[in-house]
Amino acid sequence: MSAGRGSGRDGPGSPPRRRPTPSERRTRRIARRHGGSDLGARVVVAIPAALAVILVNAVGGIVWTLALFALGCVCLHELYELLAPVRPVRLAGFLALAGLLLAAQYGTQFHILLAAVAAVPVLFALTAWGPSREHASLAMASTAFGIYWIGFALAHAVLLRGLPHGNAIVIDVLVGTFVGDTGAYFGGRSFGRRPLAPRISPNKTVEGLVVGMLAAIAGVFVAGLYQDWLSTADALLLGLGVAVAAPIGDLFESFVKRDVGIKDSGRAFGAHGGALDRVDAALFAAVVGYYVWYALA
Repeated sequence: MSAGRGSGRDGPGSPPRRRPTPSERRTRRIARRHGGSDLGARVVVAIPAALAVILVNAVGGIVWTLALFALGCVCLHELYELLAPVRPVRLAGFLALAGLLLAAQYGTQFHILLAAVAAVPVLFALTAWGPSREHASLAMASTAFGIYWIGFALAHAVLLRGLPHGNAIVIDVLVGTFVGDTGAYFGGRSFGRRPLAPRISPNKTVEGLVVGMLAAIAGVFVAGLYQDWLSTADALLLGLGVAVAAPIGDLFESFVKRDVGIKDSGRAFGAHGGALDRVDAALFAAVVGYYVWYALA
């Protein structure tokens, strides 16, 4: 039983803890809200990353696909490091990622499905005839987890880029994701009262989620004002899809990290965390963005 919540005592014979007054609780909330802001760090990371994305997205084609493959390899590496105790079959994960992205670049959704199905026997072969592994089934499961979380999402980013006006829609989705994350950050710090998912990410609040979703919709809408082929209704629908998917992606990665007891997925961005920390929301948003735009285009 937790001493802070269940027993009400610090130890045997200790006097009961004094409950903080409303004024003290309010002071602590304000201190948490205004202390340790990492906004500057976020901007430092976001600006060069955004410029790189704009550049490779503008070129498109195999350049876009190779850039996503490089990003995917880093994300898979970080995930498999988190799951290192069960020894994922890393080679199978990287091969499957390559297959999924090539299928997206040169094929259709059907070919992505074929690549995903082919990944299973390849994974089995590399596990069965590779180095001996204890609990090999867990190794295969953890490998497949990365393939279908990261690989499928990046394959959909390739598919999205290939749709009509796909290069602009990619930017719209990323704008909505970034603006929504920023809105949730400020909304949570300014108005946050109700925890959103305390067991997964204690700092996230319902108020931050609402502000972030509204900001994501507004971000896509404003971006659409500069695209005369994108109607207001379509921009709002696309923004709504991003607003719903991106926070789920963020919570999803937080759940994985909390489960393995790790704060950051890696050190690709130094003190600002890993690549997976930076693209967790975008992975989900890219998939939803593809299907929304596929239905509208």
